Amino acid sequence: MDVVLPCLDEAGALPWVLDRIPSGWRALVVDNGSTDGSADIARALGATVVQEERRGFGAACHTGLAAATADIVCFCDCDASLDPGDLVPFVQRILAGESDLVLGRRRPQSRTAWPAHARAGNLALSRLLHRRTGLRLRDLGPLRAARREPLLALGLTDRRSGYPLQMVVRAADAGWRIAESDVPYRPRTGASKVTGTWRGTWQAVRDMSRVLAEPPVQEGARP
Repeated sequence: MDVVLPCLDEAGALPWVLDRIPSGWRALVVDNGSTDGSADIARALGATVVQEERRGFGAACHTGLAAATADIVCFCDCDASLDPGDLVPFVQRILAGESDLVLGRRRPQSRTAWPAHARAGNLALSRLLHRRTGLRLRDLGPLRAARREPLLALGLTDRRSGYPLQMVVRAADAGWRIAESDVPYRPRTGASKVTGTWRGTWQAVRDMSRVLAEPPVQEGARP
């Protein structure tokens, strides 16, 4: 399995995250212009490092997906808020043919793990997603797993904060079986680049609202 880890100045979190990559899996750290030595730290810890100079969460994620070679690709934030080891049951569900896309439903482990403004933005998007697709998801978190080729076939185009949502929307349009699984959510290491403030959160919501306004795209095939 390949685990895509979008990374922007995560030197403090990388040792913890990479130490929890399941045995036999490959960590693909996509450096998105870090200035704190994150790329060198990742290499020293045995990760494969890919460079993506275009800033944007979606740009980093999609570059990682394109660089992956495993049949099943996982995604995880690189800030130590999520444990990549929690992806193991996600992959098992896909291998068993139970689901096509598995998402982690974040369960905060402390009051500081998930600020109120970030929870509010997530709730608003979940409701909008239900109106658009009929899916009743409680979270749109970054921890997820699916097969690589069908993911590429979805033709994802967003390169900003809307990328995770676009993946879910297009997968739903293509008839994928989408499931949630509870995962612990811890306070991140360092400052958030997106949802650390109300302004950042609502900018992300705006990006995602554009995704929800897109007409259905039918290129993506069901796995």
